[in-house]
Amino acid sequence: MIEVARGGSFLRMMAILQRQAFLYRRTFHRWLDLFYWPLVDLVLFGFIQLYIQRVSHVAAFFLGAVILWDLLFRSQQAVSVGFLEDVWSRNVLNVWASPIRPAEYIGGTIISGVIRVVVGSTFAVLIASTFYHFNLMTVGVALAPLVIGLAAMGWALGIFATAVMLRFGEGAEPLAWALAFVFQPISAVFYPVSVLPGPLQPVARAVPASHAFAGLRTVLNGGGFPGRAIAITFLLDVIYLFVCSMFFAWMLRQVRSRGLLSRFGE
Repeated sequence: MIEVARGGSFLRMMAILQRQAFLYRRTFHRWLDLFYWPLVDLVLFGFIQLYIQRVSHVAAFFLGAVILWDLLFRSQQAVSVGFLEDVWSRNVLNVWASPIRPAEYIGGTIISGVIRVVVGSTFAVLIASTFYHFNLMTVGVALAPLVIGLAAMGWALGIFATAVMLRFGEGAEPLAWALAFVFQPISAVFYPVSVLPGPLQPVARAVPASHAFAGLRTVLNGGGFPGRAIAITFLLDVIYLFVCSMFFAWMLRQVRSRGLLSRFGE
């Protein structure tokens, strides 16, 4: 019975992934979105970096921060917009009328998001290397844990945004696009936490991304492997993922008990 349950969980997550694949196979604009925004960010910040390099010599970190921030944002968006795809197609009732469990639904959207992020981030890295001579691979072995840490924070924010949209409907849709940017000022993406006003610094240190970007700065400044920063990032990610997953499960129970799922079928 355990093996059957495990197999069923995997198949249900793959069903979510397959649905996302069908959407990409049939609609061109989703492919455009996958490549367009990383390209816009890199062109904009790439030219800013070229200018900074001409007036000073402190810009090596800039494009790396842009690429990794885009990775976090795309990870959050993959989960929350994955839910919106079901809302737009009036498929929410069908999903939750099936035997799928919250963890399986979240797992399926995360797997779909990983694929999208890998494609988009690979494209961004190639653009940065070709046009701006910035090679993110110089980060070395620290790159993989930094990427995982930032993606995990994005997944947690995506789960939270999905829970709120599930409870409050399409009126909460802006969260799918804006939630990550609420955290950007205190994520220390382009500057260290010490730049922030005193009262904001403890808040920033409670954000996983601030430690990940601090680790990236450490590596690019020749400081070696940022083990402490990565460990704190992972610890905070576990807390974020646990709390947001519990929040999602609680919101789903509230929506089901109040019969609010029916509004998504209108």
